[in-house]
Amino acid sequence: MTETTFPQEPVELAADVKLPEHYIEAQTSLVERVLRTLKQGDTFAVLDTYGDIGTFGGTPEGLFMRDTRYLSLFEMRFEGQRPLLLGSVIQNDNAALTVDLTNPDIIVEDRTVFPRDIVSIDRTKVLWEGACYERIGFRSFDDRPRSFRVTIRFDADFRDLFEVRGSHRDRRGTRTARIVDPSTLEYVYTGLDGLRRHTRLIFDPPPQRLEAGRAEIEITLGARERRAIFVVVCCDEGQARRRPNFLTAFRAARRELRGMRAQATRIESDNSLFDEVLTRSLSDVSMLVSQTREGPYPYAGVPWFSTVFGRDGIITAMLMLWLDPGLAKGVLRYLAAHQATTSDPAADSQPGKILHERRFGEMAMLGEVPFRHYYGTVDATPLFVMLAGMYFERTGDRGTIEAIWPQIEAALAWCDKYGDRDGDGFVEYFRETPNGLANQGWKDSQDSIFHADGSLATGPIALCEVQGYVYAAKRAAAHLAAVVGHPARAKRWARQADELKRRFDEAFWCEEIGTFALALDGDKRPCRVRSSNAGHALFTGIAEASRAPGVAAALLSPEGFSGWGIRTIAQGESRYNPMSYHNGSVWPHDNALVGLGFARYGMKREAARVLDAMFQSAIYQDLRRLPELYCGFIRKPYRGPTAYPVACSPQAWAAAAPFGLIAACLGLELSAERREIRFTQPQLPNFLEALMLRNLRLGGARTDLLFRREDDDVTLRILSREGEVGVVQVR
Repeated sequence: MTETTFPQEPVELAADVKLPEHYIEAQTSLVERVLRTLKQGDTFAVLDTYGDIGTFGGTPEGLFMRDTRYLSLFEMRFEGQRPLLLGSVIQNDNAALTVDLTNPDIIVEDRTVFPRDIVSIDRTKVLWEGACYERIGFRSFDDRPRSFRVTIRFDADFRDLFEVRGSHRDRRGTRTARIVDPSTLEYVYTGLDGLRRHTRLIFDPPPQRLEAGRAEIEITLGARERRAIFVVVCCDEGQARRRPNFLTAFRAARRELRGMRAQATRIESDNSLFDEVLTRSLSDVSMLVSQTREGPYPYAGVPWFSTVFGRDGIITAMLMLWLDPGLAKGVLRYLAAHQATTSDPAADSQPGKILHERRFGEMAMLGEVPFRHYYGTVDATPLFVMLAGMYFERTGDRGTIEAIWPQIEAALAWCDKYGDRDGDGFVEYFRETPNGLANQGWKDSQDSIFHADGSLATGPIALCEVQGYVYAAKRAAAHLAAVVGHPARAKRWARQADELKRRFDEAFWCEEIGTFALALDGDKRPCRVRSSNAGHALFTGIAEASRAPGVAAALLSPEGFSGWGIRTIAQGESRYNPMSYHNGSVWPHDNALVGLGFARYGMKREAARVLDAMFQSAIYQDLRRLPELYCGFIRKPYRGPTAYPVACSPQAWAAAAPFGLIAACLGLELSAERREIRFTQPQLPNFLEALMLRNLRLGGARTDLLFRREDDDVTLRILSREGEVGVVQVR
């Protein structure tokens, strides 16, 4: 079979236009049409509201596995026409997409031969172990028999995800199609990496006609009769596998998601909309988690980042830590197992560095993109150590800390040796491969680190928040070293943390803008730009207490706070653009970390204001789902936040953001060592009068708690308690 190609018209760019590396092209917006997403393991699907794929071009719709699109077209037609859409929703647990349709009017020679609304059509799609299962049900509401033809068109382009994002390739592998039996058709793609990828479509019952790209099924329904057809689309690398039936797969998918949520604390409130937001958020995190050999790991987001990202996984685990510490354990073990042990400029790796991104597609395998095992991030390494300290405080799990202790030491050694090559005490970054990321903090757009006049900072660059992460990492390591029996190292890391805190204030505080500099450039000149990065200095505790009110005031000023959240860059800065990826947009996870920073310095009301903004934003979103980011335009009456055109939704750390902000508002601290759950000056946002935590666990103990607003105060009531655990409220 001849491979489908998509001709590209050449576009002439102005001489001064330079697209960022690994840019995501967009001729259409992801919010132009409502998309539905499913994910299970290494497989995800992006579908339209009908449950179809590829009806319109220029979208990331498809069935993907391990960074390859195994199904690029799948559309169902009723007598050659698209059915009428009645409703479409992802189920609350994210296990399946359910779509309700009905037949359209079928007109032949100006005469209606099949009136609309006679046949009800329901579609259910679910993913399980590399396959998409679909049940298409038909039910007649007519009082006489009806016959009709259902046509399903399909295709498999086997495009690498980076091609779908906009990368162009000179060469590709070869594709063939064959009919295996009357119910099965298979596409096979032999890639340039030597791997054979299979897409197999299995129809039950067998269609009356099956050919490459098309299946036709004749259906006759008696009066009030029901029938169903089933389609399984199997994605395989190498040898094709046998799959279970639809019902078995559906039950297994739901059971897996239920198991992921079983140990998590449940949150209930007196606000039903807030409960919907939390239900979706927890379901999104659960769906994005994939099981690895080392334990559960939250993939970053669908569609662009459905794989392991070090920074995203760590921050998601941090925000979810109080609800479910098992996620942090899986993240720590996975990243420890994949820590760099050698220097490789092509992968931006040095010994001790923590993974940034891992890809499995053809382009990554061939080195056309550097992300097979890519380490081009400056912050994942100290964040890894920081998470280890937070995890131990939460769980007291000494066994896990001892198991990853060599990796903790290696990470800290990387910070001192490779992260601080000029020996000034600050950790900087610069990329070692021209194909990698130019900026290697969480704001990794090529224009995201700049001076007040708009000129781009040149490296090596020391980011504001990274110094905070290193500070928190060394404080955490000092405590862990004392626990595992290394007192000398504990003293050394504690001393280094104190010195870093002192020098950070001297180098980064900018009195003229009332906050910390975004970064120091290669000449140690501060980037005097008001940014949300300064809020991370509060999150980590590196900021002197006297600086916290000023930082908070800048972040919550009209320039910093859009009404829907804290902007990445304040309005009025030279590169401010509310529609940009990192220079004026609003990111939920960023707001959550800043909110936790407010709480650390006793500013609970400020944290509650951020939670209120996130909640108000979420209720305007489809499915009450917080996206990766949205635009930073000022909040206006009677309308929601402005969507960002290519934002991932769901995104793990965005889904986790409300849980981090709840902990911030409650002043929640859990100490396994003291067997104590502490709430310091808890606050509830204005939209809540009561909040209940059920099954909050610490060690082998558990408790149910109720918080209730009483005038300007918040009271705490213990509803139940099992095991040895203290619950303390500090007023």
